Amino acid sequence: MYELVIESKFAAAHQLRGYKGKCEKLHGHNWRVTVAVAAERLDEQGLAMDFHDLKKFLREVLDQIEHTFLNDIFPFTQINPSSENLAKWIYDNMVKKINNDNLDVASVTVWESDTASASYFE
Repeated sequence: MYELVIESKFAAAHQLRGYKGKCEKLHGHNWRVTVAVAAERLDEQGLAMDFHDLKKFLREVLDQIEHTFLNDIFPFTQINPSSENLAKWIYDNMVKKINNDNLDVASVTVWESDTASASYFE
């Protein structure tokens, strides 16, 4: 089994509904996202997947939330745009772009600061 890992960033604001503390107020983060993809086998060139394509797919997902107020973006109109929920949303969107008979998104980790992250995997 092979694993590829890429990282990207985006900036966005959010507020946590029902949270009792400073995070219930409107605030923003410079988020960092790591995506891990697992592959059973390599292609003829010895690649699991082209890093260029993997980065492009992640950028397409993150562009949907780049410089937005996350609470205005579905499904975050219904659920809190927490790091945990963001990780799952990015994971689900990446699965649609990548998963096939050889490739699977293994995990997505969302960092809201240098010392705090949440991961989603199945």
